[in-house]
Amino acid sequence: MWAEDDLGPGAPPCLHSYKAPVEGNVYRMYHGTSRENAEKIKVSGFKQSSGGMLGRGVYLSRDLEKASRYPLDLPENKRVVLRVKVNVGRVKKIDKQGHPLQKTWHDHGYDTAWCPPKCGMVPSGLEEDCVWDPKRITVIGEISPVQEEQSYCRIL
Repeated sequence: MWAEDDLGPGAPPCLHSYKAPVEGNVYRMYHGTSRENAEKIKVSGFKQSSGGMLGRGVYLSRDLEKASRYPLDLPENKRVVLRVKVNVGRVKKIDKQGHPLQKTWHDHGYDTAWCPPKCGMVPSGLEEDCVWDPKRITVIGEISPVQEEQSYCRIL
């Protein structure tokens, strides 16, 4: 189980995952990873993946539940979710498998690809974002699984 805390005033907005991100805005998102990789990311920043459902980029979600499932092959107690703020830039909605820009959206001038929830792209039915340039992403906190009714959230 995972829990988000109230970040208070000044925190980037958390846009509900079913609403399209507005181009040029900054939003709170989440990235699930291992504890080891989280430390590397906090020191060196994110790196683009070599591929994936939306091609190259950094995969994130505005849905904490979605991010908390990753990495899929790691037990929950070995995972961590990085809370980040993202300047989404120019956004392309990719809402079906085989979309003409599914893996080439960046070549057409977009900074972020957005898969809305329940569009058939993601097996969980939860939303997903792919950000081309890791420099658009800033780590602002870390969330670990809830243990003994306590939330272990840190703001960096």
